Amino acid sequence: MTTETTELVISGIAVQVVRKNIKNMHLAVYPPDGRVRVSAPTRVSDETVRLAVISRLNWIRKRQQTLEQQLRQGRRLMVTGESHFVEGRRYRLDVTESDSPAAIELRNRQRLHMSVRPGTSPDKRLELLQQWYRRRLQARLPSLLEKWEPLIGVSANECRIKRMKTRWGTCNIDARRIWLNLELAKKPPECLEYILVHELVHLRERHHNDRFKALMDRYLPTWRLCRDRLNQAPLADERWDY
Repeated sequence: MTTETTELVISGIAVQVVRKNIKNMHLAVYPPDGRVRVSAPTRVSDETVRLAVISRLNWIRKRQQTLEQQLRQGRRLMVTGESHFVEGRRYRLDVTESDSPAAIELRNRQRLHMSVRPGTSPDKRLELLQQWYRRRLQARLPSLLEKWEPLIGVSANECRIKRMKTRWGTCNIDARRIWLNLELAKKPPECLEYILVHELVHLRERHHNDRFKALMDRYLPTWRLCRDRLNQAPLADERWDY
């Protein structure tokens, strides 16, 4: 896909504009520093982009302020003594080296034990941990889907996991496919449930309108508390390239 990237300054905010062969315009505010990017169809003018950004200035500034205030984890070195989160609980990482296959397990509700072969690099250790997170998160989904799909009256064709930088979840309504952010493996269980319900409700209502909020209120009355808790949780340290 051919893309063209330019930059506009709109009301004092630097906005990266990426034009490509798409149908609709999309605006996003990216962690960790609140960079603003607009993806736009190739024929959309600068003035159209400018008006779209101005119409959402309050949201952009609120989102930037939230990101600025949100706690962040430091760079993960994957060594003994580091803190890592699992389902909302903080664990101390213990790393041992042995010639046996790599393994990760929780011990005593306080320690996250990782056994790796001698010389395993920090990047490889992190990869092993992310794979472990993925397996744990995937194992939790069948029971949640079994609970919520009949209540909401929908059925997802697929529910997958991937790393995402700007969203906790997303839903392809036409394919009835839900994606969940791998970072949810680190968050409290009610946060995962909230995001899954949120995406399932999108199968009944595409937009974040009053009907969508009413459906969320009906099925998960505590959803606003879950949203706030999730947004206050520490952000992972990332190389936020895009």
